[in-house]
Amino acid sequence: MSEAPVSIADATARIAALEASLARANAALAARDLLIDTLRGQIARLRRMQFGASSEKLGREIEQLELALEELETERDAPGLEMVDPGVAVRPVPVRSLPGHLPREKVVHEPTSGPCTCPDCGGALRPLGADAHEMLDIVPVRWRVVRNVRPKYSCRICEKIVQAPAPVSAVARGKATFATLAHVVVSKFDHHLPLYRQAEMMAAQGLDVDRSTLAGWTGQAAGLLDPIVSRIRDEVLKADKIHADDTPVPVLDPGRGKTATGRLWVYAADDRASGGTAPRATWYRFTPDRTAAHPTSHLAGFRGFLQADAYAGYDGLYHDGVSEVACWAHFRRKVFDLHERSPTPLTTDILERIGALYVVEAEVRGQPPDVRCRARQEKSRPLVDALREVLDTALRHLSPSITVAFLIGHVTVERRLDGRAASMTKR
Repeated sequence: MSEAPVSIADATARIAALEASLARANAALAARDLLIDTLRGQIARLRRMQFGASSEKLGREIEQLELALEELETERDAPGLEMVDPGVAVRPVPVRSLPGHLPREKVVHEPTSGPCTCPDCGGALRPLGADAHEMLDIVPVRWRVVRNVRPKYSCRICEKIVQAPAPVSAVARGKATFATLAHVVVSKFDHHLPLYRQAEMMAAQGLDVDRSTLAGWTGQAAGLLDPIVSRIRDEVLKADKIHADDTPVPVLDPGRGKTATGRLWVYAADDRASGGTAPRATWYRFTPDRTAAHPTSHLAGFRGFLQADAYAGYDGLYHDGVSEVACWAHFRRKVFDLHERSPTPLTTDILERIGALYVVEAEVRGQPPDVRCRARQEKSRPLVDALREVLDTALRHLSPSITVAFLIGHVTVERRLDGRAASMTKR
């Protein structure tokens, strides 16, 4: 029995319903994409704020936002969830080419009838080219045991015993190779996999290694890396200019039920922006606190230029022969934080002026010293003088009835009660 013809009114109503459904679906997709962009912006903003005593709390908030972002992106990219126009042919999403350094394994898929015989007429086949498609594959971690065998030989004349020397062991009388130590250390410190989780993953692969054993291997690996760290330190301290900074690090504090705040100091030698050809080097040091004794000890003997923030802990170095170089990035960060909270014409003006300085630096980055010096004197110096005048003008409008500290970056502008001239003092 043939179906009754659909009236024009019914067809129009059905089309309207489908269009309304499609509009709702598109609106939902647009809202999801907007939420993804919003989460990305929030994560970027929180990462810029991740300094100071609240960094641990911000870190947890960033992790939660990243989890939500992952869920939304997974939902967006899952097949079959988005409505498509049935009149449009679906094309696969283009994927950029896979890295050329990865090893390739060629798998040839011959026709089911074989490469020689036509499945229809039985005639002989001749080559006509091939279609190739690359896919990213993974070989799971495969543990193995390396059995080192050293045969012994005896001389029939003098009875001398000949045997190859024992291979160098990563751990004295231990069972771990250098590759095993590297895997455990990288998994813990780079991939953030605690040792107990690594032990669980090994157990799932049939390898029973206690967490305390992994801890011992990690300590042994640290000892093996000490000479490399010392060499990196020596290379950094040879440089004429060092970039220094520090960041808070939450550290477990057993017995107190909470975490303490340590500091991770970084000292970098990188003169690529100045046209230098020396290799880059970065040296890290951890300390349980942020006292001035630490940078003083780390940079003992250094007499070059030190580019850092205005932390007072560096002052002893400056009094001992180290030349101070200010950091525009730290200057700008404070202004940017103020601008993010409550933008004003002053903060907007300052950020634009600093941006103009960055443009000059981008033009001369990597050029010889004389070229950079000439550009900075001709272009940057007027910009810096104008910025100084803007700050002085802003200071003159502050109330003189109280002591005022106007902090922008690491420059403190003070106006005293006695009416003396305003001064700009580095802190």
